[in-house]
Amino acid sequence: MKQLIIINGPNLNLLGKREPEIYGSQTFEDYLKILQSKYSEIKLDYFQSNIEGELIDKLQDVGFSYDGIILNAAAYTHTSVGIGDAVKAIETPVVEVHISNTFSREEFRHQSYISPNTKGVIIGFGLKSYDLAIESFIF
Repeated sequence: MKQLIIINGPNLNLLGKREPEIYGSQTFEDYLKILQSKYSEIKLDYFQSNIEGELIDKLQDVGFSYDGIILNAAAYTHTSVGIGDAVKAIETPVVEVHISNTFSREEFRHQSYISPNTKGVIIGFGLKSYDLAIESFIF
């Protein structure tokens, strides 16, 4: 059985409450249950933190044993050289995910320190971005 992990960064614990016009009204925990049911042939783990160092620690912890990582580093995408370096340092392939189309938002969101070190990037399909990332590890 493949083992994947979704790692979400800052403020994604507020999905369902935070800017529903951008991020929707569903919590990630509710959506995770749907993903786990839909992809029952995969062991799908989840981690969320608002703290940059905890995200780096988790990447290093799972980055040599999991089959894939789905990473939404949120605002750290555009600021964290450390998370980009962590992704580069591990062996497990990473797919970068964003719920919103970062290129239709503020200009500072157009830069990613993570993308150059990933298997791929999925941007702007709402929570379905996570489905697409999971499917990239299946097919």
